[in-house]
Amino acid sequence: MKIAEVSQKSGLSSDTIRYYESCGMLPDIRRSPQGHREFTPKDVEWLTLLYWLRETGMPLRQMKRFTALAKMEGPASFERRHILMDHAEELRRRRAVLDHCEKILAIKIASYGPDRTDPA
Repeated sequence: MKIAEVSQKSGLSSDTIRYYESCGMLPDIRRSPQGHREFTPKDVEWLTLLYWLRETGMPLRQMKRFTALAKMEGPASFERRHILMDHAEELRRRRAVLDHCEKILAIKIASYGPDRTDPA
């Protein structure tokens, strides 16, 4: 697959894919004789994971550590698992804060009275 197709499938822009590659966050991407990247379905899977990690607010530094560990064999999977578990806990904390904010907004919206479509 070419980078444009991978971009569409993963949700990442071509520039972001190139950036992640330059940072060492991707496995070695095969190149055609003309020098074009040739992505595999496994590469798309990895890029899609990176998309969602970033979409959920995982810091780039943490993503880089996660990807470096993914390239290692053996006990590195333990640390990768903990990175994901810590991130999941951070998402739960953020969700609780957002839920509280939504309740506060609902109270404030209700204080303005019934919903009207005309500004009069």
